[in-house]
Parts: sequence; structure tokens; C-alpha cells
Amino acid sequence: MKKLILYIPILLVFIFSSCEEVVNIDLEESEPRLVIEASIVWFKGTRGNEQSIKLSETSPFYEEELIPVENASVKITAQDGEEFVFAYDLNGNYVNTGFDPDLNQSYQLEIIYEDQVYTASEKLISVTPLDYVEQTESGGFSGTDIEIKAYYTDPAEEQNYYLFKFRDDDLSLEIYEDEFTNGNQIFGYYSNDDIKAEDLIEIQIQGISKSYYEYLFILRSQVGSSDGGPFETMPATVKGNIINQTNPDNYPFGYFRLSEADSTFYNVE
Repeated sequence: MKKLILYIPILLVFIFSSCEEVVNIDLEESEPRLVIEASIVWFKGTRGNEQSIKLSETSPFYEEELIPVENASVKITAQDGEEFVFAYDLNGNYVNTGFDPDLNQSYQLEIIYEDQVYTASEKLISVTPLDYVEQTESGGFSGTDIEIKAYYTDPAEEQNYYLFKFRDDDLSLEIYEDEFTNGNQIFGYYSNDDIKAEDLIEIQIQGISKSYYEYLFILRSQVGSSDGGPFETMPATVKGNIINQTNPDNYPFGYFRLSEADSTFYNVE
């Protein structure tokens, strides 16, 4: 009798798997939209001259990967009129090795693709440096998980917005603003069940604009967590700051922003 009981689940698996049929529903496909990943990041202590912008198109519903764009014209123009042309490299990446970052200066992005002109403007936002990193073991629901705190001193009498990146095997994004912490020493926070001793964690702090902070805040609310990519399927469309000047209804996805950044590595003990 015991043998019969063991075989029943296996038999049920074969019965249901033999009846299973994959059904793809024909969906009405919209026109592909341009996806623009234009994050210009200048790390402290570097020239910041090597920058890249990635272009792709949205793909049909049943295809997960975006389609690289290879034949666009891409350039950034600084407030003083200097132009930086981004040349096509591979996999939708456009690169410039002579970029000249200047804090608090305005820059304009211009992309021409399939006879349509896309533009956006942003300032290069500065960032306070990281002070130090601290490890404790009081994180998570259990109160015993490893947690990493990256401390920084927020400048007084300024409105500041921050993007933190914590990267080990995965990438975690956190955003902060200083409405209630202006001028204080505070920290970016990272904890999950998988952190263990001898892990090497990369930590970045980036200065971002208020508008980019609000964009990321909406994205995070739509995705439901900070672990999702910025171009996952959303319940509602989230528009960035890039405008199609030729046909505004054919708006792109993505955002153009410029950030100063500080970074460090931390070995988990």
C-alpha cells in the first residue's frame, strides 16, 4: 500500500503534463518605442572623460530582451556650447572618450533616430563623499542579519537627493532626500539574507536632481521593490525627462541625468 501511495503523485504529474498545452494569445502589438539609458556619472578622483549612452527599442510582449539601436546620432552639448559626439560601439552602446564634466553646469542631450529628434536637459549634480562604512548584525525580520551602513555628511542649507548602489552578487538601489536630515551625518542602508562573511560589496553614492529622485520614486512604487530593473513592465507608463520634439506622442522610455559619485568597497567580516 505504501508503494501505491508513493506512485500516485508521480502518475498525476504525467497525466497533467500530458494534457498541458502552451497557448500564446495573439496580442495587438504597439509600435516599438526608443529606450534611452543616459546616465553620465563622474566618479571623484577621475577625469570622467569616458562616458556611454545605451539605446534600444522595446520588443514584442513574448520577447524579453530589448533590441539594440545601431544607427542613431547622439550628442551632448554643454552650457558653454562645447559638443560631445557619442560614436556607436556595440550592442546599442554609444561612447565618448573626451567628455568634460563640470559641476552644476547644464547639459543638453540630442538623439536623432529614424528622422525623429529626442532632447533633454539636466545639470551635473555634485555629491558629498562617503565618510566610512559600518557593519552590524541586527538587520532583517529576525534582527540577526548582517547590515551595511555607508555614512555620509549631508551639506547644510541645501536640498539634496541621493542614489545609493550596493552591489555584490545582486544590485540594490536606494534613494534618499534630506528633508528631515539636512546637515546631519546619516547613512545609506543595505541588508539581505544572502550577505555572508568575506563578501566584497561595492558601494556608490550619487548626487541626483529632485526630478530624477521623483522619477525613481515612482518607478520603485510601480515595481514594488528596489530589486527590479528600471524598464520592467509597469501597471502604468512612467515617463522620463526626454521629449520627442518631432512627434511628442511617440515618447521614449528612460531618463537623461548627470551625477557626481563617490565609491568604495567593503569586505564583510
